[in-house]
Amino acid sequence: MGESYADAREVMVEGTSGLRALGPDNSKPRYEATRRRLVWTNGAVASLHSASDPEGLRGPQFDAAWSDEAAKWPDAEAAWSMLQFGLRLGQNPRQVVTSTPRAVPLIRSLLDDSDVAVTRATTYDNRANLADAFFSTVIKTYEGTRLGRQELNGELLEDDPDALWTRGLIEGCRKTSAPDFERVVVGVDPPASSGDGADECGIVVAALGTDDRFYVIADRSRARAKPTAWAKAVAEAYENFDADRVVAEVNQGGEMVGSVLHQVAPSLPVRQVRATRGKKVRAEPVAALYEQGRVSHLVALPELEDQMCNFAGRGKSPDRLDALVWAITDLMRTAGDPAIRRL
Repeated sequence: MGESYADAREVMVEGTSGLRALGPDNSKPRYEATRRRLVWTNGAVASLHSASDPEGLRGPQFDAAWSDEAAKWPDAEAAWSMLQFGLRLGQNPRQVVTSTPRAVPLIRSLLDDSDVAVTRATTYDNRANLADAFFSTVIKTYEGTRLGRQELNGELLEDDPDALWTRGLIEGCRKTSAPDFERVVVGVDPPASSGDGADECGIVVAALGTDDRFYVIADRSRARAKPTAWAKAVAEAYENFDADRVVAEVNQGGEMVGSVLHQVAPSLPVRQVRATRGKKVRAEPVAALYEQGRVSHLVALPELEDQMCNFAGRGKSPDRLDALVWAITDLMRTAGDPAIRRL
């Protein structure tokens, strides 16, 4: 079971470390795409499932299971629970979970379970299978940072006590459905460059519901993307989510930001904003909305949520978080909150 059917096939079945890469050619399993299953020459069968479709686990039964990247599954507890009901064959049903450790409820409960055997490995343990360029660029950038400790060393990190958000706060506000939207905004925090070690282009879609609540819909951020590439991603997000406006920070690129966006989509409505206060100060009113229970994430957004729970006003720029703040700040202007308007 992967986060989606596509993840299960591309990573767990067909990937470099997937099931079809194991063993000699004459004993590799055959993948039957129409039935989403693997069949081995000895008659063993494995079926593919999506954590995004927990109801799809009703009915099937298994004697073993492999779950990949469970820390970023949407509605992980529901998918995990349904999988457990299906593990009812054989004398001793077993399962394995492979995942980057994130401090989400499912991973915490597994690590606290005395019946769970835990094995840890770092990126350095896999050095022989990774490109030299990866170690000279990515490792150099993130080594020693909180994100590096999680992604490279496999450490389970607690929330930064100085951060404005906690995972518990985000999980408590999460929803799987929303009312109609009054406005949809795409927040953009563009990078100053696109080379190795450059910041990401934060692209986050948020909406104001008819219930006067805010909903975070998607994270379309791009890493090390050239201006045309991230501008296309912004335009696609605007179209895909039927947005009303793009809000883009221009501190880094000035007029270039609007020019790049309009080269890709000439009619794109862009509101350019300039940061005059620190990131943490700008984020505080948005964090207050979360504390009031007025903001909900409609899907799992692991990279964005990691930035929210790890940023305390220092370290690497939280580009996804910045894009989120710009989007919700713009929505707040029409959310019925008290405001002063110049006549």
